[in-house]
Amino acid sequence: MGQQSEKPNRKPRADSLRNRDLLLVAARDIFNAGGPDASLEAVARVAGVGIGTLYRHFPTREALFEAVYRREVDQLVDLAGALAAEGSSPLEALRRWLHASIGMVATKKGMIAALAPATGSSTELFADSAARLTRSVDGLMAAAAAAGQIRDDIAAEDVMRAVFGMCYTREQPGWQETVIRLVDVFVDGLRLRRNEAD
Repeated sequence: MGQQSEKPNRKPRADSLRNRDLLLVAARDIFNAGGPDASLEAVARVAGVGIGTLYRHFPTREALFEAVYRREVDQLVDLAGALAAEGSSPLEALRRWLHASIGMVATKKGMIAALAPATGSSTELFADSAARLTRSVDGLMAAAAAAGQIRDDIAAEDVMRAVFGMCYTREQPGWQETVIRLVDVFVDGLRLRRNEAD
């Protein structure tokens, strides 16, 4: 009897998993900041690994783009659950989540500029992510409306469109701080005034 030629599937080594996580964190930081220094080489350097290690984990620009974007969306979904469970003001929970979503958009914009992923390569990912993010903000808005803090006649989809629209119409340095201020004004506009609650 000959030996089996196929090796059993082995779990990734701990150092491989650690390197992958370091690359994702570095990519988020590099692309969130954007600018001419956002590159694959910069990601590898900040992660403390060689460019070959980056390509072993993410053989294409699209693979890195999708992994970072998926991680950002996962973290926003998790944040919505954590904010809902921590028992603070539902209005402030909504505000904090919208602030965090601005960072995700910044990372996505930086990746599109630096990586130039193939058009249409992430269409399914974007559709799934949009649905998950909308459900997250819808839950936070429902809690704030139930607490009598915001009006209940605004759809979650409209809030997401408004926030993303603010992000994508600003490109100058410091745009994230500008959008955070605008989001605060927008959230204040959602507040239910005392005479509206009566």
